[in-house]
Amino acid sequence: MTTSTAAGLGIRIEGLRKRYGEGGAAVDALRDVNMVVAPGEVVGLVGPSGSGKSTLLKCLGAVIEPTAGRMSLGEQVIYDDGWKTKDLRALRRDRIGFIFQAPYLIPFLDVTDNVALLPMLAGRSNEDSRRRALELLAALDVRHRAKAQPSQLSGGEQQRVAIARALVTRPPVILADEPTAPLDSERALGVMRILNRMAEQTKTAIVVVTHDEKILPTFKRIYHIRDGKTYEEAGEGRAFS
Repeated sequence: MTTSTAAGLGIRIEGLRKRYGEGGAAVDALRDVNMVVAPGEVVGLVGPSGSGKSTLLKCLGAVIEPTAGRMSLGEQVIYDDGWKTKDLRALRRDRIGFIFQAPYLIPFLDVTDNVALLPMLAGRSNEDSRRRALELLAALDVRHRAKAQPSQLSGGEQQRVAIARALVTRPPVILADEPTAPLDSERALGVMRILNRMAEQTKTAIVVVTHDEKILPTFKRIYHIRDGKTYEEAGEGRAFS
């Protein structure tokens, strides 16, 4: 049994469709998307502009509603021809971590509070939230910047803080949208090394949307999306030293 079909899947998408508009003006952004990502796996999602990558990420992130199909995060079915959870905001906060091309750190909070904010909003104590934040910052080698303001960090440090923020609520899923686009090869591979290490440690399923050819060899599996449909292929899965 391969990792992509193992029990306890992080992500399962079946027959997902998204149609914009009605009648003759209707456009099918997603036609038949199928995807499986196991806990601890980092999978690439690639395709040309307009192929449906952003639409798929927004559906999986519960930002927009699909037209049909089924999506599961962990053991929870979140969509089955309609949303199966009433509080989508809580779903995004507690079950999905987001990493973007830009870190989007809150400029007036220090590094620790940037990471601790989400669990605080979810009702965890300030002490527990900050303890978890510091654990992640240490794991990502930015613990020494815990009291710094975002403006005092390098670009690579900011991205590591953004990764810590995505992991802090222990979500079963992380969605990364072009996380290495502005980085040079060394820093881009550094980000992928971190994502793979943290996925393995936390058993998080991670989807990385990318146009960045220099990181493609790091994926063991890649989903191509063309004309709203997905096609899976084996990647090189180059090991990190």
